[in-house]
Amino acid sequence: MKSKRILAIVCVFVLLSALMLSLGSCSTQKEKYVVGISQLVTHDALDAATEGFKQALIDKLGEDKVEFNFQNAANQNDVCITIANSFVSSNVDLIMANGTAALQAAANATVDIPILGTSITEYGVALNIDNFSGTVGGNVSGTSDLAPLDEQAQMIIDLVPTAKKVGLLYCSSEPNSEYQVAVVREYLESKNIECVDYKFSDSNDVTLVTTQAVNDCDAIYIPTDNTAASCAQTINGVALPAKKPIIAGEAGICSGCGIATLSISYYNLGYKTGEMAAKILTGEADISEMPIEYDTNPVKKYNKTICDELGIKIPEGYEALGE
Repeated sequence: MKSKRILAIVCVFVLLSALMLSLGSCSTQKEKYVVGISQLVTHDALDAATEGFKQALIDKLGEDKVEFNFQNAANQNDVCITIANSFVSSNVDLIMANGTAALQAAANATVDIPILGTSITEYGVALNIDNFSGTVGGNVSGTSDLAPLDEQAQMIIDLVPTAKKVGLLYCSSEPNSEYQVAVVREYLESKNIECVDYKFSDSNDVTLVTTQAVNDCDAIYIPTDNTAASCAQTINGVALPAKKPIIAGEAGICSGCGIATLSISYYNLGYKTGEMAAKILTGEADISEMPIEYDTNPVKKYNKTICDELGIKIPEGYEALGE
């Protein structure tokens, strides 16, 4: 009799535990989730990532289940901080940080609200993580727009074989641009090509710095740089009349001023980020255990208009921008 009583007590305990777990799981479900989106600046790549992110959440949760609070920082770091703090004050369910400065501001603002970055090249650099293993941990994860940098560098050699001196043009306040440029520089210098950095601090000195670069160099490389992307037409206004070809880190910059790029799809990257967000919001996944994800299908693309203007012939294997 005693053993039967003990068995009954154990069974009741197991049932109660299962019920509590079930209730705990249900508690992650809400009538509507509020998602804050902090986008660093307006340009094609970041815009596409935001649209992909929103569409994924709508597809996964339903349009009536998610409310988006979209904020654009106009490429101002202090505005990123203000946006992040406002999201924390309003206690949004998740923050999507589109761009490195947006991610840094959000990560500094909260350790409780889940944060997903996108359009981030290297999270270890962006968040000052030594020996980054691929998983940030805590309340941060996301997606990376990193494309094979050695292959981008090789494009300069393939498409501008006479180039002996390459200008590396980027914004000094973007740490991920510094990272990309360092990799490209190492590759090109191993091929006996001289590289020189041309840094602009913000959009105000883009024209001056670009003019110096095109006067000094045979070709220009621009990484995935948000300030450069927002100033691509300005850069083109200097480089194209000077007949200096530009290899770009992503398709948005390339469409504005470049001859070619090896670029990922920012829409697909944003969509992947949205899928991650849906899992976090519904309790299907723990953000602290989610590794950074990538678009694994970069595509070689070229700008037909600029290539024709410069008389550059594109080999097979490239796709025209806009196709």
